[in-house]
Amino acid sequence: MNCISLRLLLILILGVGLPGHAMERPNVLFIICDDLNDYIQGFGGHPQAKTPHMARLARSGVSFTQAHCNIPICGPSRASLFSGIYPHNSGCFGFTKWDGYEILKNSRTIMDHFRANGYQTLGAGKLMHQMVRNEWDVFGNPSDYGPFVYDGKEKIAHPAVPAPYREIGAVDGSFGPLVSLTGIKSPGGKPLAWQTGGWSRQRELKIRSQTDRDLTADELNGQWAVDQLKALTKQNGGKPFFMGVGFIRPHTPLIVPKKFFDMFPLQNIELPDIRIGDVLDTHAKSVRAIPGGSEPTASRTEDMGSRLFRLLVESYDDKESALRHFIQAYLASIAAVDEQIGRLLDVIDNSPLKENTIIILTSDHGWGMGEKDYLYKNSLWQESTRVPLILRAPGIGKPSGVVTRPVSLIDIYPTLIELCSLDKNTRKNDKGHPLDGHSLKPLLEKPAEGKWSGPDSALTALYKWRMKYNPSQESYSLRADHWRYIRYENGKEELYATSEDPHEWNNLAENPSYSTTLISMRQQLLKRVPGPESSIPPQPAFKPKVVATKKAPSKSDAEAWKNKYFKRHPQADANKDGTLTWPEYKAHKAALDALQSGGAQPKLKE
Repeated sequence: MNCISLRLLLILILGVGLPGHAMERPNVLFIICDDLNDYIQGFGGHPQAKTPHMARLARSGVSFTQAHCNIPICGPSRASLFSGIYPHNSGCFGFTKWDGYEILKNSRTIMDHFRANGYQTLGAGKLMHQMVRNEWDVFGNPSDYGPFVYDGKEKIAHPAVPAPYREIGAVDGSFGPLVSLTGIKSPGGKPLAWQTGGWSRQRELKIRSQTDRDLTADELNGQWAVDQLKALTKQNGGKPFFMGVGFIRPHTPLIVPKKFFDMFPLQNIELPDIRIGDVLDTHAKSVRAIPGGSEPTASRTEDMGSRLFRLLVESYDDKESALRHFIQAYLASIAAVDEQIGRLLDVIDNSPLKENTIIILTSDHGWGMGEKDYLYKNSLWQESTRVPLILRAPGIGKPSGVVTRPVSLIDIYPTLIELCSLDKNTRKNDKGHPLDGHSLKPLLEKPAEGKWSGPDSALTALYKWRMKYNPSQESYSLRADHWRYIRYENGKEELYATSEDPHEWNNLAENPSYSTTLISMRQQLLKRVPGPESSIPPQPAFKPKVVATKKAPSKSDAEAWKNKYFKRHPQADANKDGTLTWPEYKAHKAALDALQSGGAQPKLKE
């Protein structure tokens, strides 16, 4: 038997050998965008969305049109996705560094598990909220939330954004085209420039013209991934790879090159269907109230999404104009990301990688666009929980397949384990936790009628600022085929018949005609989350950094220092009431110190 025949025999027997051969363990390209809702082609979110490359991926893969996140805010959502563990099992509902949780640090992340199973792991951009480099073999560019407008002293909002919305700051209060700032000054008369980078370190971003400029963070990550993929195509008999690429847009600030804004003329922007007074039969605000006998103040009960919506409307002539400006920037940001995704697809589809590379595209959570007077994530309504999910699995997934049953991000990890034939045990030791999700492979093979072992509804928890979390006392929602059920921490409920009411306009929880359904959904939720008698998962202790001083500062000096810190870190105001309390300061400072000591790019809130 000659060498060629022997090698072919080994391929048939062992499933190893030639690059791109169908019997090899598949490669994985995992693409995650930040704050991306259903505003992409094929998902029905906005009729003017222009995402031809995401649509191209969908034509070659399977789209899950009712995929939902497991907690609709960045840090804990990504911790859950990459660990495959629900927040109520890990205890990670907030922004404390994910690997400080006992259960998570003793369980393997997706990339760590792939590496333990013989894969080369490569990553760049925003993947997990607090990036731990030793989870990867190779890591490129860290998280970068820019571009930011810089006035020589501090980061400010884009000059095109009017007050009072611009006063929110350089992240959540900023959107507009990336253009040259030469000759443009701040409202205070200071010359402006561009910066980009993480929260502890920034660098200048030079924009001389639309064709002569530095690359944005997403463009740099796109180029990094293209270069890595091209190099991997040349490997002969090397390890299979797991590559993660995290694009920051459409996270605020919604600033991308002007050509993407030009794709969406402002006067032509279509607005979402919004029902006047829709928020009145909801209960989200009720969990913001101050305990006690006095009536809560507006500042205490107004959460981030309500505040952003109110200030945006106040900044323009009317609500329609306000939303058009913001939606234009959001659609432009998505189009900019789509261009980078297209570059990655081009490399794979024009190389041997095409036949043996699984591609996943998703987001960490959605984003509300003024529905229920809310402009943000972190709600238990459809706009925040629903995410795009497209999965291409060559030889397994049905091209142009569409799955309409509810699934969630928790199901991605076990799906990849089955598709790549990895060890199913993802715990490092007995202190870890097994995967909570279920493999989507049956739905990839038969999108309409596949027999899936997963639950009938997608479970989502709600983030709220706490020092400690008790899973039995948090807020949750279930999204089933025809219903959404919400139970807040105070026991208030919402129920929507999503088949007849896809916008979730009519809360039926107090309608006696739906009492049977309400009780059934309530019981389903109680079976899936811990009860009051359950033990609370071990959680990190906050340890504020103690600084030795020769003389204790006076109360006025301490307040001045805290106010100065608040100005530099407005995100430290965890409950968004406009005041930084000492517990908020200590918790934020401790988390920031921990991140900086680990060499990460800290981002303690979105």
